[in-house]
Amino acid sequence: MTSESDLRGFTIGPLYRADAERCAELEHVLFPGDDPWSAQAFRAEVGAGHHYLAARDDQRLIGYAGLAFVAAPPRAEAEIHTIGVDPVHQRRGIGRALLRALLEPADAVGATVFLEVRTDNAAARALYEAEGFIVVGLRKRYYRPSGTDAYTMRRDPR
Repeated sequence: MTSESDLRGFTIGPLYRADAERCAELEHVLFPGDDPWSAQAFRAEVGAGHHYLAARDDQRLIGYAGLAFVAAPPRAEAEIHTIGVDPVHQRRGIGRALLRALLEPADAVGATVFLEVRTDNAAARALYEAEGFIVVGLRKRYYRPSGTDAYTMRRDPR
């Protein structure tokens, strides 16, 4: 994992169980029409040992991201579970930095990486495509309760 501090004033590092309440707060802001993750869901993911990261501006959590491995080498696969950035801090490269940091351990084992993204989230889809993901499927009514469709995207091993 890369710990980076850059000119944009944020750092990327581990997400801790203690961050769960702030993550849940951001989920409600970012995904109000769907089923936002609870603090307990974040605690469970971190407790399970998945690769979860936080973006911080000083000590305040302003973004989070998580990836889980679902198959080991030689045919390693991983899934990106979530990426979220506080709307006040969007368009500063935080989402891209989180995504790249998530991909490091996947690349280290040559994993294929999958994710789902809302079909109406053009900004996220453009970010994923810029980082090598391609659309490989459509999941109808994937997000609940809104019923919004999702694209399944894949990034081949690096």
